[in-house]
Amino acid sequence: QVQLVESGGGLVQAGGSLTLSCAASGRTFSSDAMGWFRQAPGKDREFVGAVSGRAGNTYYTDSVKGRFTVSGDNAKNTVSLQMNRLKPDDTAVYYCAASTRGFGYSSLVYDYWGQGTQVTVSS
Repeated sequence: QVQLVESGGGLVQAGGSLTLSCAASGRTFSSDAMGWFRQAPGKDREFVGAVSGRAGNTYYTDSVKGRFTVSGDNAKNTVSLQMNRLKPDDTAVYYCAASTRGFGYSSLVYDYWGQGTQVTVSS
């Protein structure tokens, strides 16, 4: 049984930093894609960033480029999201996701999901 477990959410002031971590068990994703989505109240779930394949190519939505960094550790089967210069608009539940079909911006591409972790950025 595949499980993704996130950790690291919390409350932070605008301009601060947080790091989210996601540990996968039950399957290795070293040659697949793992990434992060987020969902704010009343909004659709949106892509944030992902790392894909053994080459570790990374992808980001425009609103987080230069502020967020996705990294994967193939040996540990984990993916992290380093979030810097956080803004109130970054407030959302953040979900870890894993795809066995390669990278995609759509949530439909991802087969496995974590339970979500709340990130709240105060102004």
